Amino acid sequence: MNNLHVKTGDTAVVLSGKEKGKRGKVLSVNPKKGMVVIEGVNMIKCHTKPRRQGETGGIITREGALRSCKVMKVCPKCDKPTRYAAKLLDNGSKVVVCKHCGETL
Repeated sequence: MNNLHVKTGDTAVVLSGKEKGKRGKVLSVNPKKGMVVIEGVNMIKCHTKPRRQGETGGIITREGALRSCKVMKVCPKCDKPTRYAAKLLDNGSKVVVCKHCGETL
């Protein structure tokens, strides 16, 4: 899994699992493991220990990673979860388009 269909900063929706239907901004992507972290989705609790003097420990809630196959990009124009298609232009360059509305991204 080297190349993922979602990038950092994209809006994505979760397709399956306990977080199904939730959408948010992609915060980070790990292509080697095929994992993504989405804002406000898959919240986990981490028990942290104070490392420096004056720092407080406790239970921190943060986003956990999801498999990239469980998320789908959301088109900013038509606001629908969609697969993207690569389209060749007449000058030979490749662009990414939405399957629903045909908008170039």
